[in-house]
Amino acid sequence: MAVTILKPSMSLLLPAQNKMGKIIRIGTRESELAVWQATQVKQLLAQHGYEAELVYIKSEGDIDLNTPLYEMGVQGVFTRSLDSALLNNKIDIAVHSMKDVPTQLPKGILQAAVLKRGPVKDLLVWKGEWEELSTRLGFVNGEWSMVNEDASTIGNTLTTHHLPLTIATSSIRRKAQWLHRYPNSAVENLRGNVNTRLRKLKEENWDAAIFAAAGLQRINLRPENSIELDWMLPAPAQGAIMVVCREEDDYALDACVQFNDADTAFCTKIEREFLRALLGGCSTPISAYAEVIDEEIHFRGNIFSLDGKQKAEYENTVSIPEAAHLGLEAAEEILMHGGKAIADSIKHAGK
Repeated sequence: MAVTILKPSMSLLLPAQNKMGKIIRIGTRESELAVWQATQVKQLLAQHGYEAELVYIKSEGDIDLNTPLYEMGVQGVFTRSLDSALLNNKIDIAVHSMKDVPTQLPKGILQAAVLKRGPVKDLLVWKGEWEELSTRLGFVNGEWSMVNEDASTIGNTLTTHHLPLTIATSSIRRKAQWLHRYPNSAVENLRGNVNTRLRKLKEENWDAAIFAAAGLQRINLRPENSIELDWMLPAPAQGAIMVVCREEDDYALDACVQFNDADTAFCTKIEREFLRALLGGCSTPISAYAEVIDEEIHFRGNIFSLDGKQKAEYENTVSIPEAAHLGLEAAEEILMHGGKAIADSIKHAGK
């Protein structure tokens, strides 16, 4: 797949041994998952002859573990501390979970690379007996039953003879999609790193919690009592890792460009443009996923109301050359077909 990426400068032509003259400082959060991601970048740099070290920085999102992300009212709670360290020359590059990165990067910072994408789906981790829970969820013969578009018939039917489910997640996107399918559920806030959230699930009186598959699998913490939510569309750029650097730092840029994955960079660009065009952030239930299939780009995107009762969605498959503005086109279609009313209702609800 032909994708235009940043052109390396002349330093790429230097012999491998000359690349070791400078140690690249990699900024990372302190969580196990963040360190795992930064370590992957360090290993990729080493494969291309660059020496690097990790620098640990605490983020706002790591300090406040009680407030739901969508109530914090700001974007970049997991990235701003790293961006500040980068601009103040305390680190040379920063490694982010791409879904946490605001669609508009700070002035002076640019995207240096995107690693090959990992798992994109969400997982349900449950407690208790799966046989009972699967019945209540409508998971029959290894497949998720269809939901009528009027008012999530499955959820209403299943709660007729069973107590409502209690699900935990800090994601407003997951909450809205879950309530769309199972409107009688109670959804509790769940914050913290992966280990903390798994522990809270064991301690609290919840039926299950929703996690990103990538986070659990990368640090080998996916429990046996988990299942992929095939019907849930992921967050834009979910499963992708972004590396950023200062605009003027050619050395860091040249180093990172060498392991940039073109397909992942192109698909996540489409998803993030879709998100930006809908003016979405962590306080808006927006989902998007683009993938390369047989030299074409297949895209799905949606926006939900906060209670999950309303949604607007878009799906299309186009050739790669036609996909340059697919994210913007998808957002325009959604806004014209119910999305604007949903977005306006969310905006007014926040006032």
